[in-house]
Amino acid sequence: MGREEIIHMFPERMRGRWHKVADLYDQLQEIRLRAGMAATILLGQSEKFVGVKGQIVDRQEQGDRMTPQELDEILQHLCQYSLYAFADEIRQGFLTIQGGHRVGLAGQVILNDEGGIRNIKYIRYLNIRIAHQIKGAADPVMRFLYDKGQVRNTLLVSPPGCGKTTMLRDIIRQVSDGTTFGQGVNVSVVDERSEIAGSYMGIPQNDVGRRTDVMDGCPKVEGMMMLIRSMAPRVLAVDELGSERDIEALRMASGCGCKLIATVHGESLEEIQNKKYMRYVMEEGMFDRYVVLERQDGNCVVEGIYDREGQRCIR
Repeated sequence: MGREEIIHMFPERMRGRWHKVADLYDQLQEIRLRAGMAATILLGQSEKFVGVKGQIVDRQEQGDRMTPQELDEILQHLCQYSLYAFADEIRQGFLTIQGGHRVGLAGQVILNDEGGIRNIKYIRYLNIRIAHQIKGAADPVMRFLYDKGQVRNTLLVSPPGCGKTTMLRDIIRQVSDGTTFGQGVNVSVVDERSEIAGSYMGIPQNDVGRRTDVMDGCPKVEGMMMLIRSMAPRVLAVDELGSERDIEALRMASGCGCKLIATVHGESLEEIQNKKYMRYVMEEGMFDRYVVLERQDGNCVVEGIYDREGQRCIR
């Protein structure tokens, strides 16, 4: 299915050029399209380019340069030939398409009278991030996230691009479906940028569990409050904490009896303590477990699991 999803991202007349790329689906991480430049693909940690006939080449100058007209045509196709229907997503700078793949957009920003973004036009840069759900990604950490059958408040700490959302997604799935460490429970997810569930027309394209409800495309703070009121979750999950408002919303959720699973960007516990809002979180012991991820030799691994006092549980 993944291979066909890649081919069908492009208008019919262009599809012949993308068969060789689609054959590499298992390794494919990104397809970057830029006006005046050859299409770039990321295969694991290796950057390649796409030639005139779809061949995979090593150098930019060997590739086939994309025209602005081709990018317009691809964007129209991704938006089902109705840019108006996708205006809100375009304004945010990304689309989520069938299969849970995410398309980042860049171009000329048009501001409204209040200084906010009204629209993006002349979109000349597309970054298609290929969704790869890895079931079992959280297996090495799950036993540390339960206490007598109950989920512990857990924070994943990771540098960008190191697999925190992949692990978060799998934790959500396992908590929702149930594991040998605890029964399945109702989980609510605020998926602000459609990266966790990868919802397309409201339906998660990734497996996030049979007892999971998703608020897609909603700001974290508002989404958390709405889900607590309307869905009565046992566990609340969010990605990428980034402000004191996010933390205050988590405090309120915890006060309502919800267990928390969240992520934050950071290289280590020491680094996130330098963020004022995170220092307060650690001092008050909001989270029972910290799972720290890092990159080693190009691979993303668990650096360590720590308790609320910052003591290592496992390396």
